[in-house]
Amino acid sequence: MTRTLGGLLDKVRRSLTEAGFADAGLETRILVEHFTGTERKDAITSPDQVIDDAKVNALEQALARRLAGEPVYRILGEREFYGLPLRLSSETLEPRPDTETLVELALPVARRFISQTGTCRILDLGTGTGAIALALLSMLPEAVALGVDISADALAMAKNNADMNGYGARFSTLKSDWTAEVEGKFHLIVSNPPYIPTSDLETLDRSVRVYDPRRALDGGQDGLTFYRLTAENGRRLLVDNGALAVEIGFSQKKDVVELFNQHGFELAESACDLGGRDRALLFVLAEAT
Repeated sequence: MTRTLGGLLDKVRRSLTEAGFADAGLETRILVEHFTGTERKDAITSPDQVIDDAKVNALEQALARRLAGEPVYRILGEREFYGLPLRLSSETLEPRPDTETLVELALPVARRFISQTGTCRILDLGTGTGAIALALLSMLPEAVALGVDISADALAMAKNNADMNGYGARFSTLKSDWTAEVEGKFHLIVSNPPYIPTSDLETLDRSVRVYDPRRALDGGQDGLTFYRLTAENGRRLLVDNGALAVEIGFSQKKDVVELFNQHGFELAESACDLGGRDRALLFVLAEAT
């Protein structure tokens, strides 16, 4: 492989394009900049700069992994979410931009609690990388959050991300099979639960099916297992006027709303993602409306 920056960009772009990657140009820039330590302007101002062998070798290995189907951000080992760099592990779901819809839906509610009580206690079920909780903490200096996950590896990564971004003092973790070990009362519960029906897992894109942890995807036979658990335990875990916000699959709004209605919750607000699909729902206890 060539050792000049311009040559590396051309080589990687050509390889990805020939392999049929739709975002070959963007992925080329991400991979080359990350593994060579360059910036976008360098490709314009100094394309002839020579990259040292160690960096070229690291880029070659990364390109081989991408051509084999591994997602770009898995290769990098981190992904930005809501402006925060978050490290990934094999036990964490890769946070997607669509989930920022849930953060935006929950923020005004959290701010209301802070204005009323001086704080907001947040419970993030299935926290993974800690993405949702940490995004909220980044916007709410008065808030604290508990991240819950069944995976010890995921919890360690979430705590690492909290510390790395400067929110470790306001973020704690708990190993629990969903709500089983959770105690206390919270102003706000947030969650992006596993919601893919088990029978649909094998139809997912290979980049998701192979590289995202199965238990972060598998929502049970009807895809509603973790919504059911959240609805059943929500009243126990919320203060009287608390709120609960969840991400959903694009076709699940009706079923999820009916399920929460059965447990005394009312839909207060919903939000669509950038693609115009139903993405996040906000519930409150019916008697609090």
